[in-house]
Amino acid sequence: MNAADGRGHRDENWSSWGSALRLLLRGRTARIAVPVAAVVGTVLSSVNQAANIASGHTGAGTWIRVAVNYLVPFLVSSYGYLTARRVRRPAVSGAAG
Repeated sequence: MNAADGRGHRDENWSSWGSALRLLLRGRTARIAVPVAAVVGTVLSSVNQAANIASGHTGAGTWIRVAVNYLVPFLVSSYGYLTARRVRRPAVSGAAG
């Protein structure tokens, strides 16, 4: 199904959304998505939650928002990574005549 590239890594091309989800769940997007999420999530959390955190007025809602600040860029970066590796199946043509 997937061929190894010259570096011995599995080819990460996919053609169905189920295959893409499996790549995501196996952590294949992490090499790209984790650094993006770390930078963007830190910036967003600093801008949006720093005052609450610094003042000590945090609750579960604050920490959920901080987690979402990291989760969203991770998912967006993963989606971009996977979209670039999508292999579209050839269109099925009608009956030959």
